[in-house]
Amino acid sequence: MQEYDSFFHLPVTDTTWIFFLVLCIILGAPLIFNRLRIPHIIGMILAGILIGPHGLNILLRDASFELFGKVGLFYIMFLAGLEMDMEGFRRNRNKGILFGLLTFSIPFVAGLLVGIHLLGFSFWASMLLACILASHTLVSYPIVSRYGVSRRTVVTISIAATMVALLAALLILAGIASVFRGNGGWNFWIWFTIRFIIYCTGVFFLLPRITRWFFQHCANQVTLFTYVLTMVFFCGGMAELCGMEGILGAFLAGLTLNRFIPHVSPLMNRIEFVGNALFIPYFLIGVGMLINIQALFQDLNTIWVIIVMIIAGTVTKWVAAFLASKILHRTQEEGWMLFGLTEAHAAGALAMVMVGTTLEVSPGIYLMNDAVLNGVVIMILFSCIISSFATDYASRRMALAEEGKSTEGDDEKIIIPMRDYDTMPNLVNIAIMMRNSKLNRGLIGLAVTTDDEKGMNGQAKAKRLLEDAVKICHSADVQIQTQSRLATNITNGILHALNEYEASEIILGMHRRRSMFDTFHGSLINNLLSSMFRQIMIVKCLVPANTLRNIRVFVPGKAEFEAGFHRWIDRLSRMAVQLGCRIIYFGPTSTLQRIEVYCKHNHENARAEYEKMEEWDDIMMQTTKLQEDHLCVFILARKGSISYQSAFEDLPNQLKYFAESSIILVYPDQFGDPKETLTFTAPRAQSQTDSLYSTVMRLLSWQLHK
Repeated sequence: MQEYDSFFHLPVTDTTWIFFLVLCIILGAPLIFNRLRIPHIIGMILAGILIGPHGLNILLRDASFELFGKVGLFYIMFLAGLEMDMEGFRRNRNKGILFGLLTFSIPFVAGLLVGIHLLGFSFWASMLLACILASHTLVSYPIVSRYGVSRRTVVTISIAATMVALLAALLILAGIASVFRGNGGWNFWIWFTIRFIIYCTGVFFLLPRITRWFFQHCANQVTLFTYVLTMVFFCGGMAELCGMEGILGAFLAGLTLNRFIPHVSPLMNRIEFVGNALFIPYFLIGVGMLINIQALFQDLNTIWVIIVMIIAGTVTKWVAAFLASKILHRTQEEGWMLFGLTEAHAAGALAMVMVGTTLEVSPGIYLMNDAVLNGVVIMILFSCIISSFATDYASRRMALAEEGKSTEGDDEKIIIPMRDYDTMPNLVNIAIMMRNSKLNRGLIGLAVTTDDEKGMNGQAKAKRLLEDAVKICHSADVQIQTQSRLATNITNGILHALNEYEASEIILGMHRRRSMFDTFHGSLINNLLSSMFRQIMIVKCLVPANTLRNIRVFVPGKAEFEAGFHRWIDRLSRMAVQLGCRIIYFGPTSTLQRIEVYCKHNHENARAEYEKMEEWDDIMMQTTKLQEDHLCVFILARKGSISYQSAFEDLPNQLKYFAESSIILVYPDQFGDPKETLTFTAPRAQSQTDSLYSTVMRLLSWQLHK
């Protein structure tokens, strides 16, 4: 009977039923509010108001909401840093700082004047009010993430501006608190600065090295997920010890771990799933439970404070976004995005007003009273609603515009032949990072065994390989088709699958020489190279792909005249963007110019650099600069093609000096348009004629170019 009493007597106190009711809200709010075309974030907050102590009093805001709410807030800030386009941030940091100064200074000045002249606050209370209005929280960021526009430049600018505004507000808050707590003066600021410098040094210099070591020595996805969360809350806790807000530490942790967690990876998918499914909704419901709608009808002074704060906070944030959009030459949708992401006041504002209620001006009189506290909480509700609508409108328009861009003509279908457990995870992860996510065509996993007695015994291993590949792809939310087939030899099996799926390219592991009589590539790769003209990428990865931090691409002269020139640039540029690392092209000046023009038009987010290397043998000069987390990519060519060089024959000996680095050998599409039908070991005479004609035309084009 006690269990029944704990449920039917409000508020509910049984932990099982509390969690059940919260899950019902998390489940039902999106279903209901999506039908009403209202962002479900608003639904979470309204549900919190309804069930909270100031509503129907179904649930109390107990320790679970305090705990999960703080975790959810940290999660929002962490995801904002983790999903940020770091190259876009580097290019647009000045724009982000400019918008940050605008979205901080305009509300700050307005808040100071409003507090003194309209609300009759003291100078210090008005300063604190100004900090509350000037800061903001990325409450509506999950909307941006859901629409898939989190890497747009305007979003990056908004996130950078959020950090500028939040950091400035927190510094002023620390100064106000030091004045009233008697620890102000130069000593406070000197020690605060020292702590801040030590903290940033640890986050940006020690954490990356620890993380790289951990990721290289641990492959268990559960352990990696736990490590990431541990670092997030460690950074948040250390930030609080240094006198700052923990949300700033969570954001900095996201920035630091950004390069180690590709945007399309199993680990990233798990992080987003857990946050969006549980912790972030818990935080939003907890915010709603703080809001006391009844306060609107109890005190005229509270109503006046609420109206003034809502109007001042909304108008000044809109003015800042409007000015920034004009100065930075942004579209109307991007202007609304700037406003939507910087309008919501939540955790920062709440933390500041709570500090104000503890600072004594005189015995029994505090800097902020209950009227201001209620005003801030009601302002949080309205600002979150306005922010959600503005962000949803802008995100939807941007997503529709992105979908409108044509992707026709891209024949991408990547096939991955798998042979062993050591190479399979890296091959699949590299293919995931290289694929065009807009096409959403998925990958093709292939395991070929011979139809003799030895091959029959390998069927069980092939099945397990494909099952593990499916798990990796599904955990990254990427589709994959699998096929296990018997063939008279491995080469024929791969070629038939290539033709059957009309695949555009192959990614497979590098051959391991088993005897002194074995060739460098082995019979399989040699047969593939001589039997097909589609792109082949041969991979040897010594470390997990997500820990690579430098891609060095060696390009021969006249590579720009090959049919597959753009294909391999696309693949490597996408990989560099996902890893957040530099990609350096080495090659002749004329070839580098073609690569640079193409990258600027199609892969502006890639951190591309270009270094002159006129002769292929000059690659040996780069061996002294290599490290274990570097990836060396060699763009090669088949015999008889335009960019083929006799120096390629010495590549097996040269690669001995690259033994400590990961390697990819790329044989691009050659002999004509890559959309042409695949050519196998016995091509038709017409296909040979077409290939010869294409080769002659490309040679003529090259001579004219010279």
